[in-house]
Amino acid sequence: MKISRPLLVLCALALVSLVVAGCGGGGDKVPPDAVAIVDGQKIPKADFDGLLKQAKTSYKNQKRDFPKAGSQEYQTLKNQAVQFLVQREQFEQEAKNLGVEVTEKQVDARLEQIQKQYFGGDKKKYEKQLAEQGLSDAQVRKDIRAQIVSEKIFEQVAREVKVTDKEVTGYYAKNKAQYSQPESREVRHILVKTRAKADEMLRQLAAGADFGELAKKNSEDTGSKANGGKLTISKGQTVAPFDKAAFGLKRNEISKPVKTEFGFHIIQALGEVKPAKVTPLKEVKDSIRQQLLQTKKNEAMTKWVNELKKDYKDKISYAVGFNPPPAATGTTTDSK
Repeated sequence: MKISRPLLVLCALALVSLVVAGCGGGGDKVPPDAVAIVDGQKIPKADFDGLLKQAKTSYKNQKRDFPKAGSQEYQTLKNQAVQFLVQREQFEQEAKNLGVEVTEKQVDARLEQIQKQYFGGDKKKYEKQLAEQGLSDAQVRKDIRAQIVSEKIFEQVAREVKVTDKEVTGYYAKNKAQYSQPESREVRHILVKTRAKADEMLRQLAAGADFGELAKKNSEDTGSKANGGKLTISKGQTVAPFDKAAFGLKRNEISKPVKTEFGFHIIQALGEVKPAKVTPLKEVKDSIRQQLLQTKKNEAMTKWVNELKKDYKDKISYAVGFNPPPAATGTTTDSK
C-alpha cells in the first residue's frame, strides 16, 4: 500500500496547522549552516534541504514538475518548510515549560502503530516506502516526536475547557433546524419524455398493468427504475410540481401526468405522509457537547498560539533569504 509522509505523521510542506513563526527580530547571528535561530537554538539548513528533497520526490511520484526556483510556488514551499521547522522548535521548547515529556518508548509505540496500520507490521515494506519517499527512519521518528509533542501541548492547553448544559441547550435552540426532519413519504413514479407516452402509461395502468413493471421497462429515471420507481422523498426535496403532486395524493392514488424539467411523471403514493419531526435534545445532547468542546479547545489553542507568537517575536532570527513574507499568517485546527 502506497503511503506518503503525510499519512505517516504530518505534512511538513502543507500549510502548518499552527503557524507561529513571526517576522523575527532576534539578535542572534545566523550561521551559514542554518536557516534560522529560535531562542538560541539553531535550525540546520540540512533539515530544510531534507524537506525540499522530500517535496521533489513527492512531485516526481505524482508526475508533476517541481516548481522552479524563484517562482511563486517554489517560494511558498520554501516558506512553509521554514515555518514548519521553526514551529517544531518552538513547540519543543514550550513543551518543557508545560511539563510535557515525550519518551523514546512513546515514539517507538507510535511508529509501531503506523507500521501495523499501513504496512501490516512488515518492516521491509515500511523501509521500501521510506526509500521511495526519500525519507529516513530517523526523519520519520523526528516527525513522530514533533507530532506527539503537538498533541500533548494541545491536551495541556485545553485541559480546563468545559461545556455547560446551558451552552448545549442554547446551541440546540439556535440550531433547531439542523435537528428537524421534514414531512416524508414513500412513492413510486414513472418518468417518460412525452405527454403522449405518459398518457399511454396511464391507460395501461387503468387496464390493470403492474406499476412496478411499467416503471422498470419505461422509466427514464435511472435511479429508481430498477426497483419499480420507488422513492422515499422529503418535503421540499424534489422539484416543485413533483413535490406538490406527491404530497397531495391519497394513499395508493395515481396522479395524472406531472410535467417537470425532466419530463412527465406518473406518481403513485404508497404510504401516508409521515409528519415532520424534531430530534429531541436528549438524543443529540452528547454530540452537541462534543462539538462545542472541540470548538472551545481549538479556540483555547488559537489563543495560546497567538500568545506564543508574541513571546517569540524577538527570539527568532532568519538567515538572509529565509525570512517569511510580511503577511504570513496561519490558522489553528484540531491538533488531535
